[in-house]
Amino acid sequence: MNLEAPYKHLLYIILLFVSSSLFAQNTVVTGSITDGSNKQALPFVSVAFIGSTIGVTTNNQGFYSIRSTKPYSRIKVSYIGFKDVILAVVPGKEQVINVRMTPSSKQLREVVVKSKKKPKYVNDNPAVELIRKVIANKDKNRPESYQYVEYKEYDKMQFSLSNLSDKVAEKKLFRKYKFIFENKDTVTYPGTTLLPIYLKERLSQVYYRKNPEATRNILLGEKSVDFGPGFDTEGIGQYFKHLYAKIDIYDNSIMLLGRQFLSPIANSAPTYYKFFISDTVTLDNGQKLVQLSFTPRNTNNILFEGEIYITLDGNYAVQKDGLTINKNINVNFVRSMHIDQTFEQNPDGRYHLSKSNTFADFGISAKRKGGLFGSRTLTFKNYILNKPRPATTYITPPEVEDEEVKNRPESFWAENRLDTLTQAEARTYKNIDSLVHMRSFRRTADIVNLLFAGFKDFGKFEVGPASTFYSFNPVEGFRLRAGGRTTANFSKRYFLEGYGAYGFKDERWKYFIAGTYSLNNKSIYRFPQHYIRASFQRETKIPGQELQFIKEDNFLLSFKRGRNDKYLYNDIYRLDYVSEYENHFSYKLGLKKTTQTPTGSLYPFISSQNNIFNHLTTTETSIELRYAPNEQYYQGKLFRTPIINKYPKISLEFTTGLKNVLGGEYNYQNLTARVDKRFYVAPFGFSDFTAEAGKIFGQVPYPLLNIHRANQTYAYVIDSYNLMNFLEFVSDKSVSFNLDQHFGGFFFNKVPLLKKLKWRETASVKVLYGGVSDKNNPSIHPNLYQFPVDENGAPITYALGNKAYVEGSVGIENIFKFIRVDVVKRFTYLDHPGIAEWGVRTRVKFDF
Repeated sequence: MNLEAPYKHLLYIILLFVSSSLFAQNTVVTGSITDGSNKQALPFVSVAFIGSTIGVTTNNQGFYSIRSTKPYSRIKVSYIGFKDVILAVVPGKEQVINVRMTPSSKQLREVVVKSKKKPKYVNDNPAVELIRKVIANKDKNRPESYQYVEYKEYDKMQFSLSNLSDKVAEKKLFRKYKFIFENKDTVTYPGTTLLPIYLKERLSQVYYRKNPEATRNILLGEKSVDFGPGFDTEGIGQYFKHLYAKIDIYDNSIMLLGRQFLSPIANSAPTYYKFFISDTVTLDNGQKLVQLSFTPRNTNNILFEGEIYITLDGNYAVQKDGLTINKNINVNFVRSMHIDQTFEQNPDGRYHLSKSNTFADFGISAKRKGGLFGSRTLTFKNYILNKPRPATTYITPPEVEDEEVKNRPESFWAENRLDTLTQAEARTYKNIDSLVHMRSFRRTADIVNLLFAGFKDFGKFEVGPASTFYSFNPVEGFRLRAGGRTTANFSKRYFLEGYGAYGFKDERWKYFIAGTYSLNNKSIYRFPQHYIRASFQRETKIPGQELQFIKEDNFLLSFKRGRNDKYLYNDIYRLDYVSEYENHFSYKLGLKKTTQTPTGSLYPFISSQNNIFNHLTTTETSIELRYAPNEQYYQGKLFRTPIINKYPKISLEFTTGLKNVLGGEYNYQNLTARVDKRFYVAPFGFSDFTAEAGKIFGQVPYPLLNIHRANQTYAYVIDSYNLMNFLEFVSDKSVSFNLDQHFGGFFFNKVPLLKKLKWRETASVKVLYGGVSDKNNPSIHPNLYQFPVDENGAPITYALGNKAYVEGSVGIENIFKFIRVDVVKRFTYLDHPGIAEWGVRTRVKFDF
């Protein structure tokens, strides 16, 4: 099972589902629009400030809200079949204007049917001709077309409980939190009552240089709510930031919710979208715009619908856009999501992005009104173009945490905040601070942290993970374990961790202790890492089992198929030095001494000459080089997990065994290379591809060969061979290819019942080539350890032959929103005893 670290922080927010300031003079108009003849609410009515492109439409209940920092004095309300309404508004004030619309006097008295068929949409139309001009001019309309650009960027991220019933606040359990429930916002998004619970602000100065290309982002100020030690507030913020990525309409693809959406002005947009000219608009300055509406050709594809305004000045730039995710696509928990962007004109006549607002309504189901509402608003101001700065301006120095930046006074924000806070947002900081200091909330947070993160926080250290407290296996029998680690409250330079475990069958203690010293005075879980670490571990190990994000003694992994008694006792001393650079190149130097003692069916090591060896000791030095351009992370107080994106990750590791050094028994070299890459293949989802190769130089016994990653649990492990037995294959040279395809519902969305279930298709194939050279073949060199055999003398470990090991799977993911089930088929080496030709494996992963 795999519940990855970033997703647990969203589960923290589920607790909150159940569990002063300056304001600029905005002109804010809200209200409802109804049919004057029957008082029925009118959805999709257009409301706009006259002389601008600022406009909105009413929701399904007929509510609207429109705002602007400019002093517009009139709004226009229009709807097909009704008379237009022009109303005066008071600039700089919040006001409510309800409108009853009058049906148009022009009635259709006669309908003449010219054709029984609706005209077929074709790309040979003026709207597509215009969008092709937009595509052709994309490069010159981007900020990167200038030699130098600088601007200020204000980033506000806010999450609220939405449409929470008043009855919740009256319940005895929540009465003491009444001050939280009273802080409501009913104005910003009409028809939605917001109760803010999370707010984060960042102000940055950005410098861009085209040649050589460089971008530097200088953080000027940062402010965020803090839920206290029971929650990893920073990790929550990182996860939300990933969901609400920055939107560049000029990119071919736009990442939202971890999914890739095709931009309506992508190079291939005319192939996937339908475009229509809806209107023409003339601004106060005489600038003429064309309003283009667009919809997906196939509503099941990961596409937007909405409108964009295009300038007719020869630049064909986007002046405004409104994007809505198609309600038919396969996305979990998202009831609606919308993007609004506005662009302002530069002195040279071109346009730059001035504001981008992405907001979404999350809920368990569409029928329930309550949920979580989130928005991310980016405001850009003070643009300066083509003004070169000294070369050092564009060089990003090593990241150093600046406490002053994170503790700016309110006067700083009053002077520099580029957007406004609503009254409810402004109270959020104080309310959450009061909440965190309540003992009842801290107790609840501790329970949630233990259940979902697996740790109990005690300030300077925490105990866990809870999933490893109890497990069992054939060698140790019933096993208990307890451990913990220090936190940043203990020290920002020194980090200690360890555990102790006891097996009641083998009656042996296992333990681990490690100490890490940060060389850059920042957490070892933050990029860029720079630390030295020393550790010792005495533990059991299954040869060939490699797990991701989880511990081998996790209780759920105690259940395994087939024979599972091939174990080693390992004593491992390690010294590691890790250094990462801002360009995402890193290296790791290591010194390791390992003593392997066979147990279970592996005991003892026996050579072909019947010599018995009770243990094997090696001493190794290693260097690992890694390059992961544009890699991003979920970073919290005590975790760091990479965010998978489209960029490759390349690693190269070289290990040398040293004979007669610290007891080492063999000289050898091991070279391993690996490449990981995600390919987005719209509209067919994405593919995760891994290629790996390894070569061992020198003569070594089988425990030092490459023991290929096997899996005898019932979990589907992405990086292992799920129908290969432990220690089934070894090699001293190998090449492997893994492909894991996620279709995202491309096929199921075309079947009504499966579409309703929101199931998604997966398929994978794993291929392994390799072999053992003559010098490492124990049948040729009797001094080497024999490959393991069972009690009848039949082999259980093999060298790969002339054919590859191949397995594949097809599966369904997103069952109950978080379960993946694969049917796995093994295609080769079916004559090996004790193997499974077919299997069903499961994996737990929370995803949108």
